[in-house]
Amino acid sequence: MEAGLIIPGRFPSLNDYIAAERKNRHIAAKMKREETKRVADIAANSDMPTFQKPVHVYFAWVEPNRRRDIDNIAFAHKFILDGLVDAGVLKGDSQKYVTGFVDLFRVDKDNPHVSILITDEFWE
Repeated sequence: MEAGLIIPGRFPSLNDYIAAERKNRHIAAKMKREETKRVADIAANSDMPTFQKPVHVYFAWVEPNRRRDIDNIAFAHKFILDGLVDAGVLKGDSQKYVTGFVDLFRVDKDNPHVSILITDEFWE
């Protein structure tokens, strides 16, 4: 089984999160809570199934420009996976439930977003 989801906009980068944490830990906690809820709300209002088997997740990060390093962008895995768990799409985000992920990056200045494909079908 596989299913996809598109999350419009950008997520805070790792640098954004670190800056918030250094300023005040409550600001960083609020950032994580809001971004996780954003994903959970989008997933809950979609037709995403609940995955029973371990999954592999593909992320296509579409940024408006190339200013941010890809490792800073992909930090948002945390927000996305936690949001998918909160929405009931995934049972958990430990290695028992998520066996890996693939990241792809491209630029579209008019439509930044993250496309996610979740599959429980694997190759060896």
